[in-house]
Amino acid sequence: MSLRIRTSACTALTVAALAAGTVLTAPTAGAAPKAAAPKFLSASQLPPHPTSSWTAGPVTEGFPEALGDCVSTEGVPSYDYRHRDFRTDLETSAVQLTVVTGTAAQAKGLAKHYDDLIRTCAERIEQASPDVAAEGRDYGKLPVEEGARVRGLHTETSGGATDVALLSVGRDGRTVTVVKWGQMGDFGDAPVAAFKKTTTTAVNKLY
Repeated sequence: MSLRIRTSACTALTVAALAAGTVLTAPTAGAAPKAAAPKFLSASQLPPHPTSSWTAGPVTEGFPEALGDCVSTEGVPSYDYRHRDFRTDLETSAVQLTVVTGTAAQAKGLAKHYDDLIRTCAERIEQASPDVAAEGRDYGKLPVEEGARVRGLHTETSGGATDVALLSVGRDGRTVTVVKWGQMGDFGDAPVAAFKKTTTTAVNKLY
C-alpha cells in the first residue's frame, strides 16, 4: 500500500531546513559548465528478487512520483532532475533519482537535506496519518565517493497492510543520487546487504 505524505507536512519541514541554511541557493546562470549526464543503474544491478526478474524503464526527465512519500522538491532549486523506474512482476519496485547541482557545496547541502527528510519520514507519516504506524532504521554510511547513507522504513496500517522500503542518498561531486527499493512486508524481508551493494554501484556509476 503506497502512502502519500500531505503537502503541508513536507512544506513545513522544507521551510525549516531552508531557515537553517541546509539547502543552498540555486546557482547563477553559467556558474558551472555543462557536464555529461550521470549514468543510471541497470536492472541487473538491483537486489536480486527470489522469483521474478527486474525490468528497467527509460531514463526520464523530472522528479519521480515514487519518492513522494519521503522526499520531494519542495523548497529545492530547479536543478537537473532525472530518474529511472524499475519493477518486477510482483509487488516489488524501485526507483533511482539523479540531481545535478551547480557546485559540490550545493550537492553536499542537498544530500544532507534529502537524508534528513528520509530520517524523519516515519515521524511525518504518523503525524499525517494517525491510522498508520511507521518505523525508520539507520543502516549506516557507505565509503563510496563523497559518501552515501542507507536507511529503512516500515509502515503498517490499522487494517494490517505492511510495506517496507530501503532508501539511500549518495553524492559524487556536484551530483546527488537517491535510490529506493520497496515491497510489501517488514524489515525481515528487506535485502539490506544487497541494497548497500546497489547503492555503492549507483554512486560509482554516476561518472
